[in-house]
Amino acid sequence: MPVRIRLQRAGRKKRPFYRVVVADSRSPRDGRFIEKIGYYDPIPDPAVVVIDEERAIRWLMVGAQPTDTVKSLLSKLGIWAKFTALKEGRAQQQEEQTQTEVDQTETETTETEGGAPC
Repeated sequence: MPVRIRLQRAGRKKRPFYRVVVADSRSPRDGRFIEKIGYYDPIPDPAVVVIDEERAIRWLMVGAQPTDTVKSLLSKLGIWAKFTALKEGRAQQQEEQTQTEVDQTETETTETEGGAPC
């Protein structure tokens, strides 16, 4: 199920108000959603943006793709930068872990080759 983080329009005519929701990408814009993680009100100056950082990062980590507009909102709040840093940190951590596993196996193979006579 392809999941997107996107805006769901609410409010009245000429007075939009958006909910930031996690939804199946095949569902309609204002249709069914999985979870509401925030809202965006573009009318006041400055615009009001509230997004639950913990839930947004959780959904991004499990593979939800934000729309371009939501991605820019996440960037303005600093959530996107935290997500990319967290993602890179995990990637580096996994890379280091695989490197240490490779080093350990190389050490074990050299010990068994050198210690046992043929």
